[in-house]
Order: sequence, then C-alpha cells, then structure tokens
Amino acid sequence: MSYYKIADLEQYFKHYKKSVREPRKFWSKIAEENFTWYQGWDKVFDFDFPKGEIKWFVNAKLNITKNCIDRHLSKRGDKTALIFEPNNPSEEAQRITYNELYIKVAKTANVLKSLGIKKGDRVCIYLPMIPELAISMLACARIGAIHSVIFAGFSDAAIRSRVEDCNAKLIITADGGFRGDKSIKIKEIVDKAIENVTSVEKVLVVKRTNEQVAFNPLRDVWFNDLYQDANDTNIAEIMDAEDPLFILYTSGSTGKPKGMVHTTAGYMVQTAYSFQNVFNYNDTDVFWCTADLGWITGHSYILYGALLNGATTVLFEGIPTFPNPSRYWDIIDKHKITHFYTAPTAIRSLMTADYSYVASHNLSSLRVLGSVGEPINEEAWHWFNDFIGKKRCPIVDTWWQTETGAILIAPIACVTPTKPTYATLPLPGVQAVLMDDKNNEIKGNQVMGSLCVKFPWPSIARTIWGDHERFVKTYFSDFPGTYFTGDNALRDEVGYYRITGRADDVVIVSGHNLGTAPIEDAINQHPAVAESAVVGFPHDIKGNALYGYISLKLEGTSRDKDNLKKEINQLIADHYGPIGKLDKIQFVTDLPKTRSGKILRRVLRSIALNQLDNFGDTSTMINPEVVKNIIANRL
Repeated sequence: MSYYKIADLEQYFKHYKKSVREPRKFWSKIAEENFTWYQGWDKVFDFDFPKGEIKWFVNAKLNITKNCIDRHLSKRGDKTALIFEPNNPSEEAQRITYNELYIKVAKTANVLKSLGIKKGDRVCIYLPMIPELAISMLACARIGAIHSVIFAGFSDAAIRSRVEDCNAKLIITADGGFRGDKSIKIKEIVDKAIENVTSVEKVLVVKRTNEQVAFNPLRDVWFNDLYQDANDTNIAEIMDAEDPLFILYTSGSTGKPKGMVHTTAGYMVQTAYSFQNVFNYNDTDVFWCTADLGWITGHSYILYGALLNGATTVLFEGIPTFPNPSRYWDIIDKHKITHFYTAPTAIRSLMTADYSYVASHNLSSLRVLGSVGEPINEEAWHWFNDFIGKKRCPIVDTWWQTETGAILIAPIACVTPTKPTYATLPLPGVQAVLMDDKNNEIKGNQVMGSLCVKFPWPSIARTIWGDHERFVKTYFSDFPGTYFTGDNALRDEVGYYRITGRADDVVIVSGHNLGTAPIEDAINQHPAVAESAVVGFPHDIKGNALYGYISLKLEGTSRDKDNLKKEINQLIADHYGPIGKLDKIQFVTDLPKTRSGKILRRVLRSIALNQLDNFGDTSTMINPEVVKNIIANRL
C-alpha cells in the first residue's frame, strides 16, 4: 500500500514535520490513496477542542468493511485473513481466507438484519475469543449497527450497566466458553445480566461448548440455525464519516463506566496507518496480538488495523500458561508468527516459568515484538529482547488509550532506535506536549509534566455515549485547548517520552485500566463495611495490583477477618469482575480525610508504596492520628 511508509529516521522527521505544518495535506493524501470511498470529503477536519467537538473527513461516505474485506478479494481472496487458535491445543486451528471471511460476514450481517437490526442500533457482544466475535463486529459495521463488545470476563452487573447505558437492542453471546482448564457459563451470566432490561429484544446464541443452557424461545435465537439459511452476499451500508462505528466502555474515576464513541472514517484511516508503520508490516507477515477483542487493542490491532492492511491476523482463545507455559512459543513456531504484540503482564508471568519452556522453541520466524497496555519495566524488556527476540527483533513499546483509538507514541519498528521503558517518539500527526500545573506547555527536554495532545488526530474518540458534558470535563477541561491523557510523562535528553503513571484514580492492572470507584462501590455493599478506598501498588507480575483500605461498621469488627476478605473479593468479582479483586486488604479504624470529608487517596497510595517521608500538604487533614495507625499495620 502506498502509505507514507517510513523507511528511516530521517524520513520519520520529515513526515512528522509535514504532518504538523500541513495536517490537511498529510492526512488527505493518506486517506485518498489507500482507501475506498463512496464519496470524498468537503473538509479534512473541523474541530473546537474546548467544546470537545471534532470531525474528520467531513461528509465523506464509506463502509469500513469494504476496506477491510471487499477491496482485498481480487488480489488477496485466497490469502488467510484470520487464524483461530483454540483454547485446547488438541483442537485443530482454523484458517479463514478473505473470500471465506466475506461470506461469513455477509451471512452474519443478513442474520442481524433478519432480527430487525438496522443502521444506528446498538448491539452488545459478549463472546469468548472465537471467530464469531470478530465476524459479529464486522457484520455490525457492515449494516451500520453500532457494536459494543463487552470483555467476556465481566460480571453480570458490569454487563447490565453497559447494556442499559447504550440501550442495546440485541446481545450476541455463546452457550459457554473455554479458558484454560475451565468452562465458563457465558449464557447464564448474560441471562442474569438482562433480567428486567427492557431494551433487549433478542439474544443471539453461538454454540461453542455445546452445553445445555436455559433458552427463552420468545427472546433467544440460535445463531447457527439462522446462519445456515442466510444469503451469502450483502451490500454494505453507506456510512457517513462521522457515523459511530462502535462504543467501547472503559473505567473512569467515577463509578459509571465511560462509553467511548469511535466513528468510522478517522478511526479507519489512523488504525490502518499506525498498524502499517509502527509494526513495519509486510504482506507476507503473520501478526499476532494476544489481547482480547473486548479491549481497544483487540479492536484496533487484531481486527480493524490488521484487516485494513490485508494482513493475516491471529485470534487466540486461551491463556499463556495452558496447558503449560510454552503455549505462546508453540503457537509462534506453529504458525510462523512474524509479529508478536503482547502485554508486560504476560511477559512477566512467563519470565517466572522455567527457561526450558522457551529454549525448546525455534522462534526464528519472529521479526518484530510489541508491548501494550502499560509501560514495560526494564527487566521484562531485556528478557523479551534477549530470550524471545534473540536480540534481533525491535521492541515497539506502544502508548495509547481506548480514547485515542490508535497508537500515538511508539517506536517505528526497524526505524526508531529503542530505549527500554520508553515509548520514544510521537507518530506523525500526533502533537504531544507536557504541561505544568499552571496550564503552561513545558518546552525543551529532560522535563516532566502532564501528557497532553494539542491538536486532534483522526482516531480520537468523539464523545462519551449519552454524556458529552462528561467527555468535555474529563478530557478537555484540565488543560484548556488540549486533550489531557490522564497520564504523567517525562521527556528525556533526546525527546523520547516515558509514561510515569496515572494522574487520576485509575490503576493499570495486567494492562487493563481499572477505575477504583466502581470497585469501592462493590466493596461498600458488604453489610460489614463502612467505607473503603482502593489504590494501586507495584506487583512483580501484574505491574500494579490493588490495595484496599477498609473500615468496618461496629458489628463487623468482631467478624473473622480472613472470611471477610474472601467475602469482599467475591463481591468485587460479582459486581465488577474477577480482574478487580484486591491483592491486599487492610482493615483500618478510619480513612484519612479532609475537613470536607474527601478521602486523601494520595496519602494511602504513599503508604501502599512504603513512601512514608513525604505525604505532601496534609494541612486539610481532619484526622492525622489515623495515618500513624495505618502505617503501623500496613501489609
């Protein structure tokens, strides 16, 4: 494809300068030369940052699936588009060509239409990592329905909140799912989630485990039955550039998840461009991102970014340690993977296994390694580089967010000199800046500040579903005239960026952004709990884990503390999901608060980090004696 394919560092700086000086020409050329459009645009972009109003490729008409599938059929029809590697290695892997993918998406699109789904309807998808998940997403995009994928590890309460927020008309789910040596009752979770939810008209059920499930004949429909009889051609819906493509929920600093809305054209252009350049993708490569399609990484780099480039992309249903810690390396050798994009959590987990699990594998097909979800620590970076990449594969340490849609800061494979723990340089079109607490841009190098972006990029989220005011307040109010990422960063002597942590009450655990507020909400439902505060602390495997400070009601103080801890973590699992469980629970007499009653989480965070010499300004603390007690009993 004739992108601005960046071949060397000199070319990177040339293209970056052009993207800043002439953003209209830069993005217009990329969009015009590399995609199929029904109709061109009147303006490349139109925006008002303070109001959070952003448009790209104004009035253009397209369908993203025409660009992901149809336009590849003449040249790549017989090329493998998707490789499905099941949870159990004894089950045969499945290869789906672009020709076959077209048929599967067309038939599934027609199934959705037969159920009354039309352009603009919201469809929630709660499926394991099976081909039907990717196909369902593409089928929604094909007919103009807005998909909202819910990670298949979330609880029924988390599903319900998302379904109700977007007023979903249909849920696509499965009878069950496999994860390691466990079978998960997915349909049962969905049934519980949508009790008394009036918006859901149908539940479309895919057969995966073939377990018997409760079936409501007035609401539930077997996907396989409808699919068998569906027509295998489908004319893609004509979409406006700014029509919503999907809603993806992410944790916030309040109890309510944020439904980030991504629209069609800008997301398409930038995910494709970033995939092509960051990973230095070639047409014969085999790309494997180990993320789940329930997260933005899966959306952008397993599915859309990969297929837009005509790539072969891998879907993996299982976990890295089942049936043993060699599973990743088995798959790399089996499918001759060239690009391996994973999370630091997975790397750290596999580092603890005996090296023989790695040493028995060839891994010579690998060409590029990638890291995503959180900043990679130096020890993990070197292990990844030395033992998996054999010191010959560049590591692209990528920084981006659900809200950004695509990678914003990262090395360009085989172009940018890498530096352990650094995301290095912004991609062309990304005007990253550091800001001080007085809303001044911090110039020069060897500086630290709040990471912001001062000019819109095509794949930026357009709003929070149903709550634009929250969108503006969250991202455009702290540093007016810029997008605030919520992250702090430093810029070194050559201008490389390193993300140093979150500025809000969101903790990155195993690469997933977990808002502490909904976890605290779950804890506080326990009848023995008076109040709680959750903070993050460093963890050798997860990167960060969760530390809960919990004060009990009088009647709870006599309870067995081990049993209480188990009950509290079970509540979190039920109301939020197992990923929100606390690694440490400290029962306290009270929480440190300001005179206005605000919990001083930075003090609790410092205690969890064992940083006891400087709590900052504590002049507003109404109960300083509590801190001494918490320190004396810290875990």
